[in-house]
Amino acid sequence: MKKKVIVTAAITGSIHTPGMSEYLPISPQEIANEALLAYEAGATVAHIHVRNPDTGQPVSDMDLFKEVIDKIENKCDMIICITSGGGLGMTVDERLKPVSLFKPEIASFNAGSTNFALFHILDKYKDFRFEWEKQYLEMTEDLIFPNTFKSMKKFAEVFNDNGTKPEFEVYDSGMINNISFMINKGYVTKPVYIQFVMGILGGISALPENLMFLLNYATKLIGQFEFSVCAAGHAQFPMCMQSLILGGNVRVGLEDNLYLEGGEKAKSNADQVTKIVRIAKELGIDPATPNEARQMLGLKGHANIKQ
Repeated sequence: MKKKVIVTAAITGSIHTPGMSEYLPISPQEIANEALLAYEAGATVAHIHVRNPDTGQPVSDMDLFKEVIDKIENKCDMIICITSGGGLGMTVDERLKPVSLFKPEIASFNAGSTNFALFHILDKYKDFRFEWEKQYLEMTEDLIFPNTFKSMKKFAEVFNDNGTKPEFEVYDSGMINNISFMINKGYVTKPVYIQFVMGILGGISALPENLMFLLNYATKLIGQFEFSVCAAGHAQFPMCMQSLILGGNVRVGLEDNLYLEGGEKAKSNADQVTKIVRIAKELGIDPATPNEARQMLGLKGHANIKQ
């Protein structure tokens, strides 16, 4: 186990809808406030999506991104990881625009296509605040989250042009092969940063043996790499703890899980950050500072962001 861990807080995402939790941040002010609370609790990185402040629907609005980024950067030096996943159904250009415009130190880079299914959540949730929520979830029964080799090549070009480090989101084992292919073709340079996203219907399930398999397979194909783990729902903390034991980093937050433990809802992203930091410290691991994380990941540094 290493002595420092990068703790990412995925603040709001595009999976959960407002009717699922009254604590899900929606407005730019709420998202920024949640990031700052997570930072104070020990988070190193804020993973940022934005939503329509009136309806909570995921959007790719550059003014909203800028407002959130400015509010965070005016208060602290945490690393901002902007999504390039956006919301389900967004085009490649919509998803890449925040990278081109804000040139972040790091951004998510989805490493392959998947059946990103959320429709089964309707078995649990029946009442919603907004009409779009039920329709948004229903459509995923017949939805592919597309990340073709052509689009991934374009993503790599835009990331390289803007000095943005890819955080490769790996939902299943075949995506490791995709990363290896892009390295061999020269689209991506090593060392790479991989985040294993586990427990999404359509991807690999969140089981300890599956994480071991992913790590072993990635090591065979890629060699040395830095990694992080996030998991959907109740598997969040067990899988993150396993990542800590195996020398990895962790991601928590309301994007991935609305609960703290049992049936208790997390009232804030900071609740989950506080819990995983406590677990890490019990293992003798401290949260990395933003500057320590920048060195660990080889980021360009905030001073080199030019908008």
